[in-house]
Formats: sequence, C-alpha cells, structure tokens
Amino acid sequence: MENKTPFRPMRRFKQQMTNEECIALLRKAPRGVLAVLGDGGYPYTVPLDFVYDDSKIYFHCAKEGHKLDAIRVCDKVSFCVLSEGVKEPGSWWYHFESVICFGRMHIVEDPARKNAHLRLLGAKYFPLDYDIEADMAQDGPNAFILELQIEHMSGKRVREK
Repeated sequence: MENKTPFRPMRRFKQQMTNEECIALLRKAPRGVLAVLGDGGYPYTVPLDFVYDDSKIYFHCAKEGHKLDAIRVCDKVSFCVLSEGVKEPGSWWYHFESVICFGRMHIVEDPARKNAHLRLLGAKYFPLDYDIEADMAQDGPNAFILELQIEHMSGKRVREK
C-alpha cells in the first residue's frame, strides 16, 4: 500500500511510542530543537524553551531574526525533544525517548492568546515567586508567540548499545 502522506512510517516500529506517551514527553521535556529551512536552503536548528498546550506547541521569540525570517518564507518545521535518559547500572549506554513533531508554524496575532501563552511559558520556566505580569509588561510588547500546529508526531524509545 502506498503512503499518501509526506511522513514516513517508523522503520523500527517496535520502539514506537504511543500518542499519549509522546504527549507526556512533550509536557515534561525542558526544551527541544526547532528545525526550519534557513538561508540558502540550509537547515537551521535552534534549541528553544516551549510549552505544549491543547495539541499545539508554543514558543516565544523576538520580532526579528533568522528563525522568524525562515518561518515567513516556509512555514513547514520540525521540532524534536529528548528525555533526560537513564543509564543502565554498570553500563555506558542510556535508555531514552524522543519525539519529533512536523507541522506548520505561525505567529499568534491575537493579543489575548499571545499573553495567555506567554503566561504558560512563564509558569513552566520561572520560579514560583517570579512576577510574570511585571516581566510581560516590560518585555511582552517586544515578543512574538509562535504556534506549531502539529501535522505528524512520532516518538521512539531508544536503547543505546
């Protein structure tokens, strides 16, 4: 049977994670790596903080730069996260999980949605006593929120050896 999507099935399907396991990793991973089509057709990857919410992934960024320029030219991106990994006692190898999401990225234009996702990012990364509202008042006007609409997601359990 011919695959009619641009996404390949996982070759090592026995290591494939369920959708629920992928979402659990997206909720707990501290950061990931975003890949875009950069200048001159070269891939451009950048590690980013993010938050997973309502089946989408959100990032903050400045209002200009390489990443944003690339997204404006081609909105197709991929985003990868890794678990911390667990080392097997007495061995050198690790067990870890990874999730790769493919989809389309766009700027959140609605100010209320932008601020809601800035708050979610702040809640994930800032200390409990941090004044998110003061930070948003100062830096929020200079930030964009990017939304990754996931079109395909796959996760894999890896045992190095």
